[in-house]
Amino acid sequence: MKIESAETVVTSPGRNFVTLRITTADGVTGLGDATLNGRELAVESYLREHVVPLLIGRDAHRIEDTWQYLYRGAYWRRGPVTMAASAAVDMALWDIKAKAAGMPLYQLLGGASRTGALAYGHASGRDIPELLDSVRAHQEAGYRAIRVQTGIPGLDSVYGVASSSAGGGQRYDYEPARPTALPVEETWDTRAYLRHIPAVFEAVRHEFGPELPLLHDGHHRMTPIQAAKLGKALEPYDLFWLEDATPGEDQSALRLIRQHTTTPLAIGEVFNSPHDYTLLLQERLIDYVRSAVTHTGGITAMKKLLDLAAHYGAKSGIHGPTDISPVGMAAALHLDIAIHNFGIQEYMRHSPETLEVFRTSYTFTDGLLHPSDTPGLGVELDDAAAARFPYRPAYLPVNRLTDGTVHDW
Repeated sequence: MKIESAETVVTSPGRNFVTLRITTADGVTGLGDATLNGRELAVESYLREHVVPLLIGRDAHRIEDTWQYLYRGAYWRRGPVTMAASAAVDMALWDIKAKAAGMPLYQLLGGASRTGALAYGHASGRDIPELLDSVRAHQEAGYRAIRVQTGIPGLDSVYGVASSSAGGGQRYDYEPARPTALPVEETWDTRAYLRHIPAVFEAVRHEFGPELPLLHDGHHRMTPIQAAKLGKALEPYDLFWLEDATPGEDQSALRLIRQHTTTPLAIGEVFNSPHDYTLLLQERLIDYVRSAVTHTGGITAMKKLLDLAAHYGAKSGIHGPTDISPVGMAAALHLDIAIHNFGIQEYMRHSPETLEVFRTSYTFTDGLLHPSDTPGLGVELDDAAAARFPYRPAYLPVNRLTDGTVHDW
């Protein structure tokens, strides 16, 4: 089954997406997600100029060999652009293989280990009453696990809060990179955040009781000792996890956090290689792997990473915001259903415009996601719909401390 053509599609139905479509000489097509939020055209160019010419004439069934060929043959390994491009090729080839077999992809990954994947949604509010309303709305929408984010007194905008002014006057439900010439700059105060968050979780637990799984994302904004302090302060509220407490580059920071708190830790959405986890897994410094299939080399690389994590008792928590296209989301769900050490799946619903472009078959019922039994990944791309939404430059906001210093997410 030789690869006859490969093309990239860039579309912006509310936000930018990059999709790779591979077609075989037999007419079988496969889709892969190559979206890198705020740097979409870098990946599209890498695919079009450097990767697609290498694919023509290759056997579409040789997925492992093609992955190694692209990874090792580039010499300059890893990096978000390279790994997102490799992920798109890998997803598309798995899509083709599963379609040729007439099976949903998870069957080729060993079959189902569960009937559905527990998903968590993003509840947020400018203040505690608005946050509580958001939690109720998510429960009514069927979520059984909920991430809690809130505004901070004294700060106008907080990333991840739907009604924050970070949305540029619009609700922030889809965490959009705003279409601007330069990134918007937001002010951040870690000490104010640390004072406020324990009271937020006290209020949520008081309102919703001890059984509801609650998660929180620190967005890399703390030093190791600040993160240790927060993890300790949140122990009475029994979090499912504290995510991205410190910048992902400094993996040794997790040692200090682990010494001071039993709150479960998750990290990895900014990683782009299984090698980024070696220290974290060997020293058992994290409980959940947060990488995205789209940004970590695709299904082939993620399956190996999650198998490695299983040996150290770590579970999956695959990154699933709306800057992962429905193609990348479907790839995650097939892994979720198949792997032994599944933990939880992030799930933000895509906008209606996005779902016009990407025709999905996965389902969300009673808090559980399922990738469907459609052969392949179960997602199709509507070219006519995609053409109605041209690319627009867009950036996520940049944080500055109150003293004007550029700060980590």
